[in-house]
Amino acid sequence: MKRKDLLKYLDKNGCKFLREGKKHTVYINRKKLKSTTIPRHREINDFLAKKICKDLEIPAPK
Repeated sequence: MKRKDLLKYLDKNGCKFLREGKKHTVYINRKKLKSTTIPRHREINDFLAKKICKDLEIPAPK
């Protein structure tokens, strides 16, 4: 999955950008008070995308 597609999916499901780190972007789900990091790679494998969604407590992308 492309990184930009994952970020759009997170925004659509109520997760918001929190801050930039050196090698990662941090997103937060304010309703559930959960956060996770997203690496700055062009491609993010499906396993990692599912884990990111699980960390934020949103449904996994199809």
